[in-house]
Formats: sequence, structure tokens, C-alpha cells
Amino acid sequence: MFSKSCEYGLRAAIFVAEQSTLNLRVGVKAIAEAIGSPEAFTGKILQNLTKNGIITSIKGPYGGFVIEPYRLKELRLSDIVKVLDGDAIYTGCGLGLAQCNAKSPCPLHHKFVAIRNQLKEMLEENTLHSILYTDKEKNFLWLKR
Repeated sequence: MFSKSCEYGLRAAIFVAEQSTLNLRVGVKAIAEAIGSPEAFTGKILQNLTKNGIITSIKGPYGGFVIEPYRLKELRLSDIVKVLDGDAIYTGCGLGLAQCNAKSPCPLHHKFVAIRNQLKEMLEENTLHSILYTDKEKNFLWLKR
């Protein structure tokens, strides 16, 4: 459903957010290792997330990637998906057809519209904070499985 870069981007943002809550800045190599992604590919994804204001990159010997803890409650998963995959996931056909719409639906159209709407709702309701914390308890995630 998501592109590979979006999957890695979501995992990278969650990992950076988690490390940020521990007052740690992390480099590309550590992020790539934690999320099971090739380092060069991870670097390009992080560059895109930084350019679009999701993650902050700090240069220098004590640098790395960070997300300010106060932003965790405002950064939604949908923000990350939009940066990496656009919003086609909310409008595309379940079979990948270019001419699928309500007037000329594919066999899955009406069922897929409901799924797209649920996906959009889930991505908009969940912030990085809600992923990291349940009932004020911190969840430590093991992203590389």
C-alpha cells in the first residue's frame, strides 16, 4: 500500500522520535541499522523529511537527526506519508487503474473507497506521540523485525 521509501520513512521518523525523547541525536547509519534499510536510501529519505520540516538535521560533531519533543503531539503519520508518497493513497484505485472513479468504478471501487477512508482517518489520528506512548507509558519499539 505504501512505497518502500514511505515505509522506511515512517519507521525512521518513529525511531528518531523515540531517540529524541531520550535526548539523543542519531546519525544515518544508526537509523538505517535500526529500521533495516540501506544506508544511502535512508539518507535520501531523511533528506526529504528534513527538507519538509518533519525531522531536524543538526550538523557538526555532536549533530544528528532529531525531532523536538514538543512536536511529537503535532506530527501526524499522515504528514509523513504526504511528504513521501503524496496523497494518491487516498485517491488511487485498488487495482491501480487510471480511469477508476464513482462514475466508472472498477469491481473493487466501492469497497476500496471505504478502506482508503479508514486508512486516512488512522493516519490523521495517530501522531508520533501516540505511537510512542500508550496511557502515558512509553512503548519502546523494536522496528527492525
